[in-house]
Amino acid sequence: MGMKRADIIAQELEEAVFAGEFQDGDRLDEIKLAAQFNVSRTPIREALQKLVNSNLAEQIPRRGVFVRQPGPVELMEMFETMAETEAVCGRLAAMRISDSALAELEAANRRCQEAIEAGDADDYYLHNERFHHIIYHQAGNAYLECEVLKLHRRLKPYRRMQLRVRGRMEQSMTEHQAVVAALRAGEATETANILRDHIAIQGEKFHHLMAGLKIGA
Repeated sequence: MGMKRADIIAQELEEAVFAGEFQDGDRLDEIKLAAQFNVSRTPIREALQKLVNSNLAEQIPRRGVFVRQPGPVELMEMFETMAETEAVCGRLAAMRISDSALAELEAANRRCQEAIEAGDADDYYLHNERFHHIIYHQAGNAYLECEVLKLHRRLKPYRRMQLRVRGRMEQSMTEHQAVVAALRAGEATETANILRDHIAIQGEKFHHLMAGLKIGA
């Protein structure tokens, strides 16, 4: 499954933002970026739109696209909201999930395990995302699914980065297995609690995220 050029550029720009190569408020110049990536302006425009969609950049009419780094408080609030929303999805899914969806979760977990063995954090994230999307859908509430997908997209760059912390992929995998066991048993509260802790970034996880972000924490 080859990634689109715009997706690759968007990921590289995310990395550059996190590495501190762009500061908050910097303008992302289409022409310069097209030259840098040796592409036409079309994939650059698409890539910038992806950054705008995940709130890493802001489009200002007639002025262009500017880097927008959320501060530590805003990031904490987003993760807190995500953790609670994910818990609700898990609670509802535990009551509604189909056998075929449980099999899909197992399959996504197998792919995650293969990515761990290959030491591939990006591939892990891809299957990890699939895992979470199945749970959102199995909650059986289209409005909730739509809202949680928006927040999931917004936090995607940070979630991808978190997986690079040593040992985090293995820990994430263990939590996934616990989620599937709780869903299979129809344990609504247990599923909600595991998912909430899986997403939340308290303590050490928050410090790792801030250290990786190079933003004024």
